[in-house]
Amino acid sequence: MVIQPAFFNSSFIARYGLGVGELDGEVCLRLDKSGGTTYVELFDLLTAWQKQAAKLAAGEITKEDYDRWRYRYPEFDTENNWGKIPSKELSDAVQRGVKKRGRKDE
Repeated sequence: MVIQPAFFNSSFIARYGLGVGELDGEVCLRLDKSGGTTYVELFDLLTAWQKQAAKLAAGEITKEDYDRWRYRYPEFDTENNWGKIPSKELSDAVQRGVKKRGRKDE
């Protein structure tokens, strides 16, 4: 897959908090720590990925285990505790319901 530089436009960088940098003479993507929850989610994902890649390189897991992990992440991730976060729409609806119920109880 060829990714054109336009793919890394300002909206992409703003959305994912990514930027291009250099480390030890190699081109790299950098996470912007001011990205809030997006930064945390990407940091957790990349950290988990790095741990699995290190396990594969050290012979602690097989290539099949590694592939299963990366194709089914976060289902097979044993390093982190993951939970599903409700959508904003669902969260807003629950809050409205709680507020309405509070008024009826008065």
